[in-house]
Amino acid sequence: MRKIIYLFVALFLINTTAAWAWGTTGHRVVAEIAERNLTRKAKKNLKKIIGNQKLAYWSNWPDFIKSDSSWKHADGWHYVNVGSDLSISDFGKEMEATTTENLYKRTLSLIEELQDKNLPLAKKQENLYFLIHLIGDAHQPLHVGKAEDLGGNKIGVEWFGQKTNLHTLWDSKLVDFTQYSYTEFSTVLNIHDKQYNSALTQGELVSWLYESYSTAQRIYDSAQPEAKLSYKYYFDYQKDLEQQLLKGGLRLAKILNDIYG
Repeated sequence: MRKIIYLFVALFLINTTAAWAWGTTGHRVVAEIAERNLTRKAKKNLKKIIGNQKLAYWSNWPDFIKSDSSWKHADGWHYVNVGSDLSISDFGKEMEATTTENLYKRTLSLIEELQDKNLPLAKKQENLYFLIHLIGDAHQPLHVGKAEDLGGNKIGVEWFGQKTNLHTLWDSKLVDFTQYSYTEFSTVLNIHDKQYNSALTQGELVSWLYESYSTAQRIYDSAQPEAKLSYKYYFDYQKDLEQQLLKGGLRLAKILNDIYG
């Protein structure tokens, strides 16, 4: 009986991981970097919403609730699909023209709603958990990918001999390859001065998504179906991986400081 339970859990993890951005560790890295860059006032006001718990604790809640069918309507909030080779102008037009609540539209709504001081506490908490998570999603390049391959989910590759897909590789396997805990990874990334960090937080959501989109295009261009990937691939994309995590954390801090600081 115990073996059956273990098998069920393993199959659940295999079938769900591909839909999660950054995996649990990556999302916690983004949240931890954000927390380390909050103003004193923002920390005080966030404490009124989530108490003493860390942002990283809640960073994966929007993925965990996917097991609850009543949250099925939120699946599309985690990504945005766009065409190839778009200029930033055309990309922005596609974002604005979207009529469904995707990653772009839902994130903007969350920011707007969280600025309402009269929002009930339970709704503030729910929106905050989603905002923490979706800013992480916005910086996982393949969450700004192509509809036809489900953001790389249909592009099979091997990672150190293990069959996986391009999306899962970027969700979790590249992050896990570092063997850092989320606090260790946050520490090695969060090393820059205020001037450097300020430069990374310039722009707005649409330009941040376009950066992820541009990185995704390079990932697609180098992707060979069933490619056998290992050390060389990590070496080629280490800088992109680290920058996306850092940007996600710093930009989440900027948004939270604007709302609560």
